[in-house]
Amino acid sequence: MAPEAGAPAVTTCYRHPKVESHVRCTRCDRYICPACMREAAVGHQCVECVKEGARSVRQARTAFGGRIAAVPLVTYVLIGLNVLAYLAELVRPAVVGRFGMLGTVPAGYLPEGVAHGEWYRLLTGAFLHSPPTDGTFGILHILMNMAALWNIGRIVEGQLGRVRYLALYLLSALGGSVLVLLIAPHDLVVGASGAIFGLGAAYYVMARRLGSDMDTVNRFMGGLLLWLLISAGLTSWQGHLGGLLAGGAVTLAYAYAPRDGRRTLVQAGVCVGLLALLVFLAWAKADALAGVTA
Repeated sequence: MAPEAGAPAVTTCYRHPKVESHVRCTRCDRYICPACMREAAVGHQCVECVKEGARSVRQARTAFGGRIAAVPLVTYVLIGLNVLAYLAELVRPAVVGRFGMLGTVPAGYLPEGVAHGEWYRLLTGAFLHSPPTDGTFGILHILMNMAALWNIGRIVEGQLGRVRYLALYLLSALGGSVLVLLIAPHDLVVGASGAIFGLGAAYYVMARRLGSDMDTVNRFMGGLLLWLLISAGLTSWQGHLGGLLAGGAVTLAYAYAPRDGRRTLVQAGVCVGLLALLVFLAWAKADALAGVTA
């Protein structure tokens, strides 16, 4: 039956044409039914306008360009991976020799190490630690490293955001392994210390950039450098120094990149450039070692 002449037209929801509606979206002015209404600062908005508004809202960023995250998820995952790797060592002790950082072995032994194609050792060694039977550290090795990662990792991740933090950690670990390869290729090295020293360098650089209380920061850095000296006689100072240098280089790019649309590009470019340099140095050294032990 047609509506009577002069009667007001019935308005319906733009998404549900069969549902009568008398409320308009405050953003697009279309009629919306109760199922399509979303509370807004003033009145109601439709589903599409709410989605569009969410896309247009600029997400909060840290001082160094990363996305703010309340939970240091990457730090938790890294600790979990280190613990799982240690459990694997307990079940199968040969894991240390198979996946620890090793450049090569002297001539006359079964060829193994980075120089003989085992490139994964450059990273896997950074997730392993001294076995419980080790006379120098034993289980203290992983306990000390994980405590340090827990304390400093959460701070650095909160400042950088997850993606930048993960790139920093992995490049620091790689930097430590590469310096071991360059200086002490015959040493079997394990431990997350190189990556943690990189986080320490990041903490220092970021504190200076943000104008933090440098007395506290300098005491922390002094302790880190003291441990670097002590480690020369106990563990791999090459891995520690390599991680420190790589972490410092990455964080300098994070901290002093121009704060405009180019910031992410500059930061990513430095990370890629450092990665390329480390890979080239590792390849050149591995090629030289392979020629000597062939």
